[in-house]
Amino acid sequence: MEGIGGPDALNGVPARYWHRLDDGRIQCDLCPRDCRLHAGQRGACFVRQRVGDGLVLTTYGRSSGFCIDPIEKKPLNHFHPGSSVFSFGTAGCNLACKFCQNWDISKSRDMDRLMDAAAPDEIAATAAAHRCRSVAFTYNDPVIFAEYAIDTAVACHARGLATVAVTAGYISPAPRRDFFAVMDAANVDLKAFTDDFYVHQTGARLAPVLDTLLYLRHETDVWVEITTLLIPGLNDSDAELSALSRWVADELGTDVPLHFTAFHPDYKLDTLPPTPPATLRRARRIALDAGLAYVYTGNVRDIEGASTRCPACGQTLIERDGYRILAYRLDAHGACTACGHVIAGHFGDFTGAFGPRRVPVHIHRHAGP
Repeated sequence: MEGIGGPDALNGVPARYWHRLDDGRIQCDLCPRDCRLHAGQRGACFVRQRVGDGLVLTTYGRSSGFCIDPIEKKPLNHFHPGSSVFSFGTAGCNLACKFCQNWDISKSRDMDRLMDAAAPDEIAATAAAHRCRSVAFTYNDPVIFAEYAIDTAVACHARGLATVAVTAGYISPAPRRDFFAVMDAANVDLKAFTDDFYVHQTGARLAPVLDTLLYLRHETDVWVEITTLLIPGLNDSDAELSALSRWVADELGTDVPLHFTAFHPDYKLDTLPPTPPATLRRARRIALDAGLAYVYTGNVRDIEGASTRCPACGQTLIERDGYRILAYRLDAHGACTACGHVIAGHFGDFTGAFGPRRVPVHIHRHAGP
């Protein structure tokens, strides 16, 4: 690994995870794309660029915006439910999803969109000042701004804040260790369960994502939840949903929460219909039948599919209507108040929920020591 060093500016800082090739090019080692760059060229993510004989991250310290969200929006249903999370992203992505639901950010090559600037310490200070429980790297995939995310996560931990990665998990082993070493929770977007889908709809491969999930579950203490966006006719067959659910149960464990969310027509798949609610309910039933204890539906109003139930006695433990918590029946240790069964996840004293609102924040007005 070359090019490691602390940032000395708020953009264009030296990147990590690259090496020189014998033919004069530089190879980025951050993700399985292994982009090989001549002078001035950018990687597929667009934000990692060769400058001279090194690689720089062009979006360090620059954001598409800062907001306070409910943690359930990430979505994380078993990581301090009801808490607020300070959320931000940058621009670009290392996948090329035709169905991207945040394409105006993740596909943007307009750096002028990154209007907010903040150093890692400023982000941590602002999140703490707003009494957020955690900070989420989201909106676009934080893998591609790994250096910025890692430095920010360290600053957050210094202030007692938890850290959350919302990611597609398309990252190589060495940076994966560094990145997730400073994350407390992750929602990994498992986009489908066939390599054909990944190749033709995302420009990536399935295997590295499964490797990331296995790594997180078996080699780290990161709390993991999984999201699969169901797209009509592309990844919503009974056979694929059954295979995906069985793999999660067998390889990761039955206590890993799985979220099935509804697609809406957007970006390059704007002629497909939205996902019918019945498809989400069918997927949830398939996953429950495969043995998974916690299966959720999202992007639709479905109290049954949004609520957490005790797998031992069936009690409704966290009743949700969208991002709103209607009832909470867990003790501070995450145990069911009816039967005492301990629910997988991270819980604590519940004193009320942040609610479904989304609160924009301007760092330059609120940052402080």
